[in-house]
Amino acid sequence: MGLVIRFRCDAEVAQILLGAKFGCDITTEAPHLIRVAHFLGLEVVGVSFHVGSGCEDPPVFRRGIAAARKLFDYAATLGYNFNYLDLGGGYPGNAGTSFDKIADVINLALEEFFPDPSVKVIAEPGQFFVASAFALATNIHSKREVCNNDEKDGSVTHIMYYINDGVFGAFNCVANPNNHPVPVPLKSHDGKLTPSSIWGPTCHSLDQVVENINLPTMNIGDWLMFKDMGAYTLVAATTFNSFPCSKVHALINKHYRLLLKDHLSLAEVRIATGNMIFRLGLDENGERQDGVENWSCYQELTVDKSKLLHLKEDCSP
Repeated sequence: MGLVIRFRCDAEVAQILLGAKFGCDITTEAPHLIRVAHFLGLEVVGVSFHVGSGCEDPPVFRRGIAAARKLFDYAATLGYNFNYLDLGGGYPGNAGTSFDKIADVINLALEEFFPDPSVKVIAEPGQFFVASAFALATNIHSKREVCNNDEKDGSVTHIMYYINDGVFGAFNCVANPNNHPVPVPLKSHDGKLTPSSIWGPTCHSLDQVVENINLPTMNIGDWLMFKDMGAYTLVAATTFNSFPCSKVHALINKHYRLLLKDHLSLAEVRIATGNMIFRLGLDENGERQDGVENWSCYQELTVDKSKLLHLKEDCSP
């Protein structure tokens, strides 16, 4: 494997743009780097680009692939034979987003600019695979009511909820101004909504998960769920203030359990004998249930070398 030149190709809309830190200018810097590499006798095999994390601008991939074609052609005039193209990441993975439009743009652009099958094309779709695969369940351990200063009124104007994870843990993603985790209460409450904020467990005043949101009045011990928490969350979590990182519990509903059983031909099946989702107050489709007692559960799903799925469970009401 030789060198790969990364050029800048920012999406017009994305959660995180990387061009300010990575990537050379396609018009001036990239050709210059190719010339310098050729002068030094360095082996350059191709180019790469990254449009930005959470891309919402499918046409940017066509722009990037078209620019890569120009660099391939320019390098050929110097005697290089590029055969490597990295399309980078940025593919959305949150529930409700679609990869189809981006895939269509990429396929058409590759057919137009890189019909030669000898070129190796790769991509980095990490966020696409993991974003919606994880949901974070947090517990409210403290609560503070902010009241009106009017002595005659004294009504609650804002509620601050403190949960067992924060910006030094899985919610480090809120450092990105375009990332706004949305809490979903797991218990049904009355229809009255109160301006609220959600805070992490540490002593740091910046440990704020949600600045301002209207929520039903909740109690200590209630659960809040945050969906689409699989990308850029636990991977960058710390144990600041000695608070441990959130544990990962593998869950599976009945439909997919039977699907795995059929396709893997398991000799022994012990998957999800206890319904962890139910004990958090959800049904098998992830919808809230009324009147369900919260449980404290530990559940682990592992796959050993013989591909048998085992469940370890220790739950108490």
